[in-house]
Amino acid sequence: MHDAMDSLTTSQVAEHADVNIHTVRYYEKRGLLPEPPRMSARYRQYGTEHVSHLRFIKRAQALGFTLEEIGELLDLRVEPGAGSEVRHKTSEKIDEIEAKIRDLKRIQAKLMELADACEHHGSSDSCRVLDALEDPAKR
Repeated sequence: MHDAMDSLTTSQVAEHADVNIHTVRYYEKRGLLPEPPRMSARYRQYGTEHVSHLRFIKRAQALGFTLEEIGELLDLRVEPGAGSEVRHKTSEKIDEIEAKIRDLKRIQAKLMELADACEHHGSSDSCRVLDALEDPAKR
């Protein structure tokens, strides 16, 4: 018996994976999504594995992986014994995120300092936030 999920159109696979049609086509073009077989009328015929693949990509993006990194993870999905490589890539992503967090905390501290300096000034002429954002060449 033929399962209805083994013969999905582009719009149906997009709907099941909670993405839009352009995303499906883009991932195909990037080589992240295997190209499905075509029916006689040249329509793409997707299956459940395509929905699963799309969901994997979206979850990996939500964790901060780039499309290039996701492509590497997809390749590792089918490689026996790739656990240590996946762990390594995950550790690299953690290090990258920790660096971003440090940068964001530094930015937050500077903005808080500038906002505190502005709090006691009524006019924009004496606000250090605006001074800090000015082009140094104009000072």
